[in-house]
Amino acid sequence: MQVETWRIWWKAFRFHFTSASFMPGILGSMIAWTTDGKFYPEYFLLVMLGLLLNHMALNMTDDYYDFRHLVDVFATDERNPYTGGSGLLSSGLIQPRRMRNVFINFYLVAIGIGVFLGITRGPFILLLLVIGFFCAYFYTAPPIRFGYRGLGEVAQLLCFGPGIGLGAYYVQTQRISWEAFWGTLPFGIMLFSMITINEIPDYEEDRKGGKLNLVARFGRETGVGLFILSLFSAYGAILVGVILGKIPLLGLISLLTLPIAYKTISILRAFYQEPGKMAPANFGMICTHNFTAILLILAYLIEGFKSDALTASLFPVMVLIVLYIPLARLIGRTIFLKRKKEAQGLVIRT
Repeated sequence: MQVETWRIWWKAFRFHFTSASFMPGILGSMIAWTTDGKFYPEYFLLVMLGLLLNHMALNMTDDYYDFRHLVDVFATDERNPYTGGSGLLSSGLIQPRRMRNVFINFYLVAIGIGVFLGITRGPFILLLLVIGFFCAYFYTAPPIRFGYRGLGEVAQLLCFGPGIGLGAYYVQTQRISWEAFWGTLPFGIMLFSMITINEIPDYEEDRKGGKLNLVARFGRETGVGLFILSLFSAYGAILVGVILGKIPLLGLISLLTLPIAYKTISILRAFYQEPGKMAPANFGMICTHNFTAILLILAYLIEGFKSDALTASLFPVMVLIVLYIPLARLIGRTIFLKRKKEAQGLVIRT
């Protein structure tokens, strides 16, 4: 029973989306070590814990208020496993009050960590804390609910890219830099892409529930265009960063994910009107974001590697490996199931 309960809550946390937080956090810390030679493991771990708790709280907050606003009520049988909420509230597996209590406690611990870092490392962290909590909680919570008003995508771009990256960098160095901004900006733009592609299968449900995000407001076709534009803008930001000398030349290895991005676009353009067939595109966007981030982190690791700072340089990478294990299992399981269905002739190759 306890195992089943843990599995239910793990599903509620939707941990596979937390890479949008811990990836820029790890990279911001790596940039601090590469450019400034500064790295404090204890502060780094606190940043990681705060980011994870905040993001899991954000996921549950979205679930809770989407349920309250009846968005989940309109979910169809053709459910896309990578979009929408966890479905645990509408199915009755978790009571709304229980989920609310859990995400409030997560927020309180994350805020406590942020206040401690703001006191010990500088007031800039307190400013980012206020902005980050605002963007997380009021994305779907009343009275603001800016995710329902077509403002959520841009806000999350800023928060889950340079916002987190600059914060993680500042905790280590106690200063702000353009290197940290440019290095993590592509993550924010790719998160905009991820949010947009996730909104396309939920178009009908969001409109019925009054969740007028950009896709629900302007249509699926516009959503496809926004996705393509933002995705290639992320790669453009990497190129501009390299040209300006804000991202190491080796950062160009992150462009190796372009074939995955192209495949994702191809699937999206073919099936954007069929939510049930869009799952491979949503999965492809998760892979594009994650693998691009990993390659950028690897580039900074190689660029700043010093034999006298071996532990400091490898510590964030070890944390990345630990945090990525659940996501790697999800990716592996998804690929296995896809190939199994293809072998059985149940899906069409695209």
